[in-house]
Amino acid sequence: MKLKSHQVDFIRAASAQYGPVISRKQVLELCESTGLDYPHWLISNPKYRHTSRAHYVLPVDRLPGGVGTAKAPKAAAPAPAPVSPAPAIAAATESADLSLAFNGGQTLVPDRMDTYVPWGHHDFIAKIVDSGRFYPIYITGLSGNGKTTSVEQVCADKGREFFRVNINSETDEDDLLGGFRLIDGNTVFQYGPVVEAMRRGAVLLLDEVDLGTTKIMCLQSVLEGKGVYLKKINRWVHPAEGFQVFLTGNTKGQGSGDHDDKFIGTNVLNEAFLDRIPVMIDQDYPPANVEKKILAKVVKKNCGEVDSDSKGFIDNLAKWAEIVRRTFAEGAIDDVITTRRLVQIIQGYCILGDRVESIRNCITRFEKSVQDSFLSLYDKIDSEVEVNPEAAPEAGSPAEANPSSVPPSAGSVIALSCKFSDRHIVKSLGAMWNPVSKKWHFTQATWNSLTDEAKKDVADTGKMFWAEIALDGSLVTGAAFPFTTPAAVSL
Repeated sequence: MKLKSHQVDFIRAASAQYGPVISRKQVLELCESTGLDYPHWLISNPKYRHTSRAHYVLPVDRLPGGVGTAKAPKAAAPAPAPVSPAPAIAAATESADLSLAFNGGQTLVPDRMDTYVPWGHHDFIAKIVDSGRFYPIYITGLSGNGKTTSVEQVCADKGREFFRVNINSETDEDDLLGGFRLIDGNTVFQYGPVVEAMRRGAVLLLDEVDLGTTKIMCLQSVLEGKGVYLKKINRWVHPAEGFQVFLTGNTKGQGSGDHDDKFIGTNVLNEAFLDRIPVMIDQDYPPANVEKKILAKVVKKNCGEVDSDSKGFIDNLAKWAEIVRRTFAEGAIDDVITTRRLVQIIQGYCILGDRVESIRNCITRFEKSVQDSFLSLYDKIDSEVEVNPEAAPEAGSPAEANPSSVPPSAGSVIALSCKFSDRHIVKSLGAMWNPVSKKWHFTQATWNSLTDEAKKDVADTGKMFWAEIALDGSLVTGAAFPFTTPAAVSL
């Protein structure tokens, strides 16, 4: 394409004064001293960029008749310097790899995790990434089950550049597509991570996308694979070959539903936004055999070897988490043990060497009743540990005064035979669900903490029995629990 007259004038003036390569600072100086127009055509074109940051190669080979056939324009009379000069506005610049690299490396290809175990949708994600085709995928599921990690590790395995953008309620067009920044005294437009990923043909992950608001609607054309128009600099950016988009969220963009108290801040996403995502896949927690492999790798990395003690702990943790999740799915409890939480527990075990302490430290974030329930369940699974047992009734207590109410053992519980419609009553009072026997039960400590009125409410829901928790986690019921009047129900 033939150069325009103002381009020819700039190239000749610049090459005569600075040679074939010019810096951004020299561009500004030349324009101020000669009155030439700012060369947006040079600064914004990737093919003119030099290997040195903020330097540009002048296309002197395209000049008609060579460099010296015309004189540089006569310098204009210098204008009085303003008291506070406004910063020059430079065109979009390409960030150097050093400013984009993460983890202190020189590449955008993520590092491989020593503890990663491919499972679930890994092969499906790998096929999409391997194809290089534009085919957005939304991965949804509860927290801590490896949604983000699966995409990241596929990119690590395939050697693909990876941009992870965490979405929140404040994320907007400026964060995603780019905006003007003050750099070295100049106002410069810098591309956002979405545009950088498009230009580089990388894999883009919009993480926790269901936390976004209508501000992320600026990504409509990006999700169509058509590129995006940057209205701030009047430019259309087309995606390079290989550009792909993945999205993750704890919900499906329809609100938090049954888990409205767990994923605060998640929003109902615009239907037009969701309709541009062809595939949505559900990801559950890994099965027990996969989690055992993950935890074994964590032990090997942190402890050096998987001995018999750590292997037994791993087996018990996997079984424990499986029961907790089944109970959570049945709606009997409101908290769950994630795969991420298991990894944290096993990391603590490698440091402390104590099973119970490692678990206790990592479940402190839950309410005290939930902590006690989780620890009690683990105590039934792991015969090699002893979580603080319930204390036996003291001498002179109501239980001793009334022999018929004395429990078979200090660890006995009170099992309930209540209707499904009454589950919210007993649950709100501290009852725990036994997923094996499918019954609610109170520990002795919880029962003793109830008021007489609350105990009466529990008794009204159905029959009560003394019960023991067997090694397999089931409730073995025995004699009827002696409930008569509020005055006679203390243990």
